[in-house]
Amino acid sequence: MIIVQEADFDSAALLARLREQVGAEAGAIVTFTGYVRDFAPGQATETLYLEHYPGMCERELHDIAATAQQRWNLAGTTIAHRVGALQRNAQIVFVAAASAHRGDAFRGCEYMIDALKTRAPFWKRETLQGGRSFWVEQRAADHERTQAWDAGDAPKEPT
Repeated sequence: MIIVQEADFDSAALLARLREQVGAEAGAIVTFTGYVRDFAPGQATETLYLEHYPGMCERELHDIAATAQQRWNLAGTTIAHRVGALQRNAQIVFVAAASAHRGDAFRGCEYMIDALKTRAPFWKRETLQGGRSFWVEQRAADHERTQAWDAGDAPKEPT
């Protein structure tokens, strides 16, 4: 299931829907929820504005989920991503991977969040308290993690 929307999402409802979808096929479901956080210590974020390329974005998220399902034998996946203006502490993204075994579910979930950070056509404009506004650039560490997955290696621990 792929969802891209402005409205907030209910992570418990998304988890329940995935659980119902996969039934007894899954012995494990791993989830990740990302939130709007402060830009840096002492630099409080007021809003994060996410733009996306409609249609292309959903296709890329489907491709990411399909790759994870093939690579780790997942019974089901969910990716929900918000767009528009988000306030500090708001939910941004929910990713879930269901599998017969926890190892595949953990790796599938981690891969999907890493891949969507570098492949999905989202653009982020951050506005700090005080009014400073700027476009957020992709971090080299995120790109390196995705490259490691693509090479078949386990990436280094995220920072």
